[in-house]
Amino acid sequence: QVQLVESGGGLVQPGGSLRLSCTASGFTFSNYVMYWYRQAPGKAREWVAIINRPGASTNYVDSVKGRFTISRDNAKNTVYLQMNTLKPEDTAVYYCNARDISGDYWGQGTQVTVTP
Repeated sequence: QVQLVESGGGLVQPGGSLRLSCTASGFTFSNYVMYWYRQAPGKAREWVAIINRPGASTNYVDSVKGRFTISRDNAKNTVYLQMNTLKPEDTAVYYCNARDISGDYWGQGTQVTVTP
């Protein structure tokens, strides 16, 4: 059974930090490119970050560049999103996504709320 389970969301003040985790099971994690997306209330789901299979290459949406870092540990079947200098506009449900020609899997999401 394929599962992606996100954790680490919560309530934080502007300027604060959070680290999201997404742990995979039921498929060969190291074969999949991993993504983080987010969806704010009333808005479309937005791509945030991508990391390639070995974890050597990453990319980010412009709005988070320099503040967020995606990483992965293939031995632990886990992808991370370190979020620093958080802003109210980062408030959203954050989802991890695993994608390969053989599959496209999503987690259930974790809420991140940035408020004074």
